[in-house]
Amino acid sequence: MATVLQAPDDREKESEKDAPSPAGDWIVEERGGYRYPPGLKMNLPFYLVRKFFKPGNPILLFEHLVANYGRISHYKLGASHIVFINDPGLIWEILINQPQNFIKERTQRRMKILLGEGLITSDGEVHRRQRRIAAPAFHRQRIQNYGSMMVDRAAAMREEWKPGIEIDIAAEMMRLTLQVVARTIFNTDVTRDVQAINDEVNVIMDLYNFLIALPKAEAMLHWPIPGLMRFRKARKRLDSVVHRMIEQHRKDGVDRGDLLSMLISSRDEEGEQEGDAAKMSDEQLRDEVLTIFLAGYETVANALTWTWLLLGQNPEAEARMHAEIDTVLEGRSPQLDDLPNLKYTEMVFAESMRLYPPAWAMGRQATRDIEIGPYKFPTGTYLFFSQYIMQRSEEQFPDPLRFDPERFAPEVKAGRPKFAYFPFGGGNRQCIGEAFAWMEGILLLATIAQRWKLRLAPGQRIGLAPKITLRPDGPIRVVPELRR
Repeated sequence: MATVLQAPDDREKESEKDAPSPAGDWIVEERGGYRYPPGLKMNLPFYLVRKFFKPGNPILLFEHLVANYGRISHYKLGASHIVFINDPGLIWEILINQPQNFIKERTQRRMKILLGEGLITSDGEVHRRQRRIAAPAFHRQRIQNYGSMMVDRAAAMREEWKPGIEIDIAAEMMRLTLQVVARTIFNTDVTRDVQAINDEVNVIMDLYNFLIALPKAEAMLHWPIPGLMRFRKARKRLDSVVHRMIEQHRKDGVDRGDLLSMLISSRDEEGEQEGDAAKMSDEQLRDEVLTIFLAGYETVANALTWTWLLLGQNPEAEARMHAEIDTVLEGRSPQLDDLPNLKYTEMVFAESMRLYPPAWAMGRQATRDIEIGPYKFPTGTYLFFSQYIMQRSEEQFPDPLRFDPERFAPEVKAGRPKFAYFPFGGGNRQCIGEAFAWMEGILLLATIAQRWKLRLAPGQRIGLAPKITLRPDGPIRVVPELRR
C-alpha cells in the first residue's frame, strides 16, 4: 500500500469571512518599543538538534510553530526578526491592505540569480511595468487558443501507456507539461533547444537548497565553489539557448501565436516610455521566458501528479469524476466549452491543490515599521505564510487531511475567507497565469481519465520535497488500468 508522509493535524487558527479583521485573544510581548507574538525563545540555529528544524524543509518548522503558538508566532535568525502567520485576516492585511509596505522576502529575491527581474522576483515599478506588458499574453482569448493543443498532447500520451505496465506518473506529467509549455511559449515541439532549457533548469533546481542557504550568494557567484561553478555553467548554457530563440523570433517578425511572440510585440501603454523603450529588452524577455517556463511547467506537472496520487487513494471520488467525464463528453475529446460542465473535475483539482499546493509558501519583508493586528514590527522584519499549512487548517477545513472535493462546491466555498485557500497567491502579485493553469489542469485530467484508472503500485513511501515548488521526493509508481 502506498503511504504519503503527512503532518499530524494539530493546527489551529481563527478568522472571519472575506476581508476579516483579526479577532480573538492575542498574546503580545512588548520589547524595545515593538509588540511581538510568542514564539521560539532562542535563535533558530540553536534548534538544529530538534526534529522540527531541518534547513532543507521549512514545512516542519511551520507546523511546529502553529501547533505550539497558534496563528502567529515569532523567532529570530541571526539579527533578523521572522514572523510566521497562519490567519486569513492577517494575510489579507499584508497582501491587500498594506502591500506598499513590503517587498519580496530574501528567499524569493535570491531566485533573481536565475530568473532576473521576472514577474516572480521583481518589485515596485519594475514589477508593475512587466505585468502591464505581459498581461495581453495571458488574456483569456489568447490562452483559449491553446486548449485543443493541450488535449491533443494528453491524448497522444494516454495512447502510449499499456495496461498493467508500471509508469512513474510524476515523470510522465513533467514530460506532458513540457510539451505544452514548448508549444505555448515557443510554438514548437520539444526540440533539442527546449530539452536543453529543461535540463539546465533541473540542474539549477537540484542546487536550490544550496543556493538559498549560502550567505551572500549573489556576491559570491564568481567564487570557485563547486556548487556555484555548476550553477554558472548551467545558467550560461541556459541563457545561450533562450537568447538564440528570442533572436530567431525577432528575425521572423511575425506572431507565431505563442507567448514569446506576444511578449515581443507587447508595449507598455500606461508608462511614460516611448518607442523602443516601451518594449521589453532581450534581457527582460529572457527573464520572463524563464519565469513562465518554470511556473507553467513545473507547477502544473506537480499539481497533476498529486491529483493522480489522491485519486488512486480515493476510489469513490475517482468514480464520481469518471461518471461526470463520461456524461459530459459522451466519448469525444474534451473541448474548452466543456470546462463549465466539468464542475466535479475542477473540484477534484482544487482539492488536490489544497492538500498539495505547488506554491507552498510565500513571504514579504517590511520596508518600514509596520502594525499588523495588535503587533508592531521593525523595518526589515520577514513575514511568512504557507499555503500548505493554511490550507490544512481544521478551522477552515474540518478533518483537513481527508480528500473531499465537495469542499469546493460553490456554497461551501462562499463560506470561507479569502486567504483560507490561495494556491495562486493574492493581491497585486496574484499569479498572472492562474486562468491558464486551471484550463490546462482540467483539460489534461479529463483527457487522461477518459481512458485510464491509475492504480498505485504497492510498497511506496512518498514524501515531500519543498523546493521552489512542492514536488514528491521521488517517483510515484502507478499501474494504468483500462476503463470499461
